[in-house]
Amino acid sequence: MERSEIDVTIPPSGAGCVECDALDGWWVHLRRCVECGHIGCCDDSPARHATGHFQETGHRFMRSFEPGETWFWDYVAEELFEGPELTPPSSHPDSQPTPGPEGRVPGDWRRELLRLRQG
Repeated sequence: MERSEIDVTIPPSGAGCVECDALDGWWVHLRRCVECGHIGCCDDSPARHATGHFQETGHRFMRSFEPGETWFWDYVAEELFEGPELTPPSSHPDSQPTPGPEGRVPGDWRRELLRLRQG
C-alpha cells in the first residue's frame, strides 16, 4: 500500500485537540494526522474531531498521540499499520491526564459519553 502522504517532517499542531481547545472542550484520547500534523480527538471523545478532520480533508492516515502508543490508522482501508518515526513530540505530555485536559473534563465524563452514544 502506498503511503506517500505521510510527512515525517511535520510537527504536531499542539498538545491537545485543536477544535476542543478552541471551544474549551475535552477529549478521551488524541490522534495525529500524519499528513498535516493536526491533532484531533478520537471517536470515543464527545466531538470525534480526528474523524471529522479525515472527512473534511481526505487525510486518510493518522497516528495515536498517546504516550507509549505507536500505531497508525488508515481511515480508507480501515486498518492498523506500522509507520515511520515522526517529528517529535510523539504524544501529548505525560503530565496531561486522560481524559484531558486537566480542568475541563466533567466529573461525570463516563456518564456524559454514555449519554452521547445513546443519542
